[in-house]
Amino acid sequence: MLYGRSAEISALYEVITRARDGFGGAVVLRGEAGTGKTALLDAAAARGGAMRVLRTTGVESESDLAFAALHQVLWPATGSLDALPEPQRAAVRAALGLAVGGAGDRFLLGAGVLSLLAEAATPDGLICVIDDFQWVDRASADALLFAARRLATERIAMLLAVRADAPVRGVPLTVDVRGLPESAAAELLESRHGVG
Repeated sequence: MLYGRSAEISALYEVITRARDGFGGAVVLRGEAGTGKTALLDAAAARGGAMRVLRTTGVESESDLAFAALHQVLWPATGSLDALPEPQRAAVRAALGLAVGGAGDRFLLGAGVLSLLAEAATPDGLICVIDDFQWVDRASADALLFAARRLATERIAMLLAVRADAPVRGVPLTVDVRGLPESAAAELLESRHGVG
């Protein structure tokens, strides 16, 4: 149970519910380290029911490694690559290291990421979770944000968590995550340690 997080959870569930109904979208959880963003992402992903979950976490040591985060989040969906149009398929295959050559055109890669996520959303919808977005490599971030801005007719909810000062371009819905209110912190302590 998450204490003192009803507003944040409601905002995440709203995005997921809309996506399940075919009106996809993205939301950014913004807060300092240790405020509970990862716990909120986990709780939201667990409430998706039959929706598929694809997930990645930005890693500081891989932030200069092009397509590292994209590889992690899309790898479980590579079985659907053949459903993509050839130019998009070639761009995604190259970005994921499945073909020789570079990812080429950034538009084709972004479109391919969106198409592959849409394939992964069949039949029950998809929750795409990206934690520590501030450490996602630039190439992956560009492709994921391209897709995030085009989810309106897809059954995809994209949830991004980021440290407070890191930019996330083009995702209008932001939920601020702050430290727990004193009453919620006391309730949490009581439930875990019998301290009140």
